[in-house]
Amino acid sequence: MLRCPYGRVVKAAFYDKYGSPDLLELREMDVPVVADGDVLIRIRAASLNPLDWRVMSGKPFMMRMMMGGLLKPKRNIPGVDLAGLVEAVGKDVTQFKPGDEVFGTCAGSCAEYACAKEGKLMTKPAGLTVEEAAAIPLAALTALQAVRDKGRLQSGQKVLINGASGGVGTFTVQIAKAFGAVVTGVCSTRNVELVRSLGADEVVDYTKEDFIQSGPRYDLIIDNAASRSLSDLRRVLAPEGVVAITGAPHRMSNWSLIMLLVKPGVMSLLGRQKFVMLMANMNQDDLLVLKDLIEAGKVKPVIDRTYPLAEAAAAMGYLEEGHARGKVVVTM
Repeated sequence: MLRCPYGRVVKAAFYDKYGSPDLLELREMDVPVVADGDVLIRIRAASLNPLDWRVMSGKPFMMRMMMGGLLKPKRNIPGVDLAGLVEAVGKDVTQFKPGDEVFGTCAGSCAEYACAKEGKLMTKPAGLTVEEAAAIPLAALTALQAVRDKGRLQSGQKVLINGASGGVGTFTVQIAKAFGAVVTGVCSTRNVELVRSLGADEVVDYTKEDFIQSGPRYDLIIDNAASRSLSDLRRVLAPEGVVAITGAPHRMSNWSLIMLLVKPGVMSLLGRQKFVMLMANMNQDDLLVLKDLIEAGKVKPVIDRTYPLAEAAAAMGYLEEGHARGKVVVTM
């Protein structure tokens, strides 16, 4: 049994080979060593993202070359989103001290303790639970950067959000509204009221209506679902509009991953419409923007389900099904 310097057993969700969520198991571990620029966090909650189960599955094989080892995972603890308490800081850390409540990102957040870089943390927004704070980072950063940086959205413009009820989608609806957009969300029947409650001006139930056939032209399309081809999206995109792609097909082959990476750039060369892929840049400045939006009441996290750390496999399995409304959170 390994014990941490504070006299507690330290546990983490762990997997040592690629495969299904059932491979996740609770193990004991040493507390991470705090480097000079690191902050040791006693994690209270972490949230899972689709990237977590994709990396764990090791499929398609190209994903292993991009995110992990070829034969076995380089990182064995899932999760990047966190909220918790600062336990200790490295000698070069100036912004945080033990006892501070923080949220942000690190590698392997599904653990009782983890180290994070100072520049990927922010003080927790006032009034949020640790579960709500943990639900923010990767999904909300993706949404913010899709709307502001890739889409360059201006007040009064029309934005379509395909996949409006998932982790990224629920944040995208709210952030686009905060930027003054006219928002149309696309989701299934059971999520229509949720998306409407988040501020969408119009909600399209894709089980009853085809937004490609009936929709107007949009200045920005944020595709979180990857359920339609780029050629389809082009038909409802304004002449100088932008498609920002944040999602991927639920099941991918190596070929479909290559097309996802290459095709947007090729299509952008064929006219004034732009197609861009987005991987979130996890940085402190944007965490501060999100904190301000949340404390101003313009954005709120949406949590579907919460699981204890001992049930991390069940949490990952539920996320893998692809029907989560908002975020899936693991508590320590």
